[in-house]
Amino acid sequence: MLIFVTGGVRSGKSSYAQQRAKELSHAPIYVATAKIWDDDFLERVKRHQDDRGPEWTTYESYQDLHLLPIEDKVVVIDCVTLWLTNFFMDHDSDVALSLASFKKEIDQLLLLKGKFIIISNELGMGLHADTEIGRKFADLQGWANQYVAEKADEAVFIVSGLPLLLKKA
Repeated sequence: MLIFVTGGVRSGKSSYAQQRAKELSHAPIYVATAKIWDDDFLERVKRHQDDRGPEWTTYESYQDLHLLPIEDKVVVIDCVTLWLTNFFMDHDSDVALSLASFKKEIDQLLLLKGKFIIISNELGMGLHADTEIGRKFADLQGWANQYVAEKADEAVFIVSGLPLLLKKA
């Protein structure tokens, strides 16, 4: 089962995904896909960590998430944007290669048994990037989101902390 949770920055996506995971399991798993690049981002990560209780098992992985011990579990993957950044950097900002690698990982995850809640950002709903690389990444993010939403059993858009159901299989 795949649940896709998307929305803007600070819209309540992570809180919603974590609550759903706790409804589905007494021992959910959290997979963090971020690399910490500065003190400000470290503080954001700490806020997310503080939101989770002792019932959570946390893994940090930048790629190859399907290799983690997550089969037959309820797993929150946070988030597509940071996960894509890893591909984008590894592939020297090549959108096509990054998207192909991301799709391959999604497909590998979907071969596993379990319930996966994947969080993403809707970058295209914010300011238009003023650099070419920013626009390339926003395009990549949009295509990646479309791919996950297509594969998802359920898709939820979070706005102002409120969930709007987009898709239910």
